[in-house]
Amino acid sequence: MAKRLIPSLNRVLVEKLVQPKKSAGGILLPETSKQLNSGKVVAVGPGERDRDGKLIPVALKEGDTVLLPEYGGTEVKLAADKEYLLFREHDILGTLVD
Repeated sequence: MAKRLIPSLNRVLVEKLVQPKKSAGGILLPETSKQLNSGKVVAVGPGERDRDGKLIPVALKEGDTVLLPEYGGTEVKLAADKEYLLFREHDILGTLVD
């Protein structure tokens, strides 16, 4: 099994962030509570080529926290306990900044 995946073209490998099930005060949060569907960028492809053959680099970088669509992405399992999602750059909704 592969240990590292380098995405091709303009694809981005994202590790989905798991939201806590309890609040800081110890209150159990319901499943239906509105929380952002976010993830951390693990790997980024080199980019896509335009009609002239020039490379258009991906705007995201490793370590960015991004907002993900509710549905989509390709599930990738690299290690026994790690699951990732593979998205095209234009499918990612935005970057979350603290």
